[in-house]
Amino acid sequence: MGWMADETGLGKCAANYVPLTPLSHLVRAAEVFPEREALVYGAQRTSYREYHARVSRLASALVTAGVTPGEVVATLMPNIPAQAEAHFGVPACGAVLNTINTRLDVATVAYILDHGGAKVLIADSQFLPLAMEAIAEMEGDAPLVIEVPDPEEGVPGLGEQVDYEDFLATGDPDFDWILPEDEWESLSLNYTSGTTGKPKGVVYSHRGAYLLTMGTPVSWRMTLFPVILQIPPLFHCNGWHHVWMAPMLGGRVVCCRNVTAKAVYDAIADEGVTHFGGAPIVLNMLINAPEDERRAFDHLVRVYTAGAPPPAATLSRIEALGFEVTHVYGLTETHGHVTECLWQEEWKDLQGDARAAKKARQGVPYPMMEPSAVLDRDGKPVPRDGETQGEIGLRGNAVMKGYYRNPKATAEAFAPGYFLSGDLGVHHPDGYLQIADRAKDIIISGGENVSSVEVEGVLMHHPAVLLCAVVAKPDDKWGEVPCAFVELKAGAEADEAELIAFARERLAGFKTPKAVVFGELPKTSTGKIQKFELRKVAAGA
Repeated sequence: MGWMADETGLGKCAANYVPLTPLSHLVRAAEVFPEREALVYGAQRTSYREYHARVSRLASALVTAGVTPGEVVATLMPNIPAQAEAHFGVPACGAVLNTINTRLDVATVAYILDHGGAKVLIADSQFLPLAMEAIAEMEGDAPLVIEVPDPEEGVPGLGEQVDYEDFLATGDPDFDWILPEDEWESLSLNYTSGTTGKPKGVVYSHRGAYLLTMGTPVSWRMTLFPVILQIPPLFHCNGWHHVWMAPMLGGRVVCCRNVTAKAVYDAIADEGVTHFGGAPIVLNMLINAPEDERRAFDHLVRVYTAGAPPPAATLSRIEALGFEVTHVYGLTETHGHVTECLWQEEWKDLQGDARAAKKARQGVPYPMMEPSAVLDRDGKPVPRDGETQGEIGLRGNAVMKGYYRNPKATAEAFAPGYFLSGDLGVHHPDGYLQIADRAKDIIISGGENVSSVEVEGVLMHHPAVLLCAVVAKPDDKWGEVPCAFVELKAGAEADEAELIAFARERLAGFKTPKAVVFGELPKTSTGKIQKFELRKVAAGA
């Protein structure tokens, strides 16, 4: 006997099926938590009632400006309230949100505006000159530009474009949101870093984003009314979806335009921040903050860290300050973090390096993901022995729809039935993933594979080292040798010979750096060290 809808009458209808979308969280929050604070930014306090009304005005104003469902609205802003409002207001008019990295060069911004076909660009006043230079280089039609001044941080408007508040004033606070008819509709468009050519446009669905907002609170052990400090840039994987998630829990999002140790400690002490995400560089910043930038707090702060595996030394030091750190892993192509180093009860007695080594693993899939795998060159899972390396493959509801206008790259990324991450890793017997290195970061020295992550982890234990990155340096004899780039702590001293000797005591000879370069390391807007820049230096050294 069949169970098809036409045979049983068990079909979808308005009563039992609504397309999944994170927009529904704010609709509900405005009803359930109308007077609770939704957004905080300095002296600015926005309730859920006001938040919903402002988002509705934005959606309505965009429609009045000629934006139709499926068209792209771009933003060029740091983590300010207008950027959070755009995360709801742009899709609430049926459009696709394209948040652009504020640290990109003019040519790349122009390419993104052209490739995405932005109809409107909402830009913070600080980045308006960048926006206008990029528009001047566009090949296609220029978007309507809306300027967002930031008086809270002393960023005045330039007065050259339509003012954001004036634009909102043209909208209707009771605008009827244009919600998706199909949860597979596109919600946002995020461009990869483009370090190996033109950036690729990663497309998220309403369904994928909704399910990540449901999975994150389970993994982060969240209850009602969290206070979330928005450190991950909202132009990076849409800020790990924390802004979309917060209304579901009646949470308060504390916007952070400039990420400094003082800003983070102040937010924890003054606003009662309970959760935030950030790259390992943020943890190092907090660990090494001078005393006059620190603030006392008496509650546990839960932290998600992602990016390069945090060294054991970093994890040990940050936990002593009152932070509980969970290492998560993901990519732009997976809506952000999709695996977590879930802490097991049997590990509770581990201390020091043994504890930190467990926490540095990439872990197990989030609830909305399917089992992940480490794949060999034929696309088959390698043994779960913690030793056999392969490429990490991810599968589940938070994997992107694909690359916008790039079917070839999409097909290649999904070839084995998993999303191919480009990260080399191992699968432990307990099911936990661990990154060995980016595929392009493995150093092959005399036929031996050297993990840059392993060498970096050793150097980070040196008391003078603040940050380090290890890349391949061409070598006539060995083909490649490890070259370390080191940023020292303020006031600390160390020389090349000292660090090489330090590493040699802890590593096999072929893994020991053969050169050390000192100086500030180049970083992306999310705090990741730009190894491609260091490779250029190493190649010419």
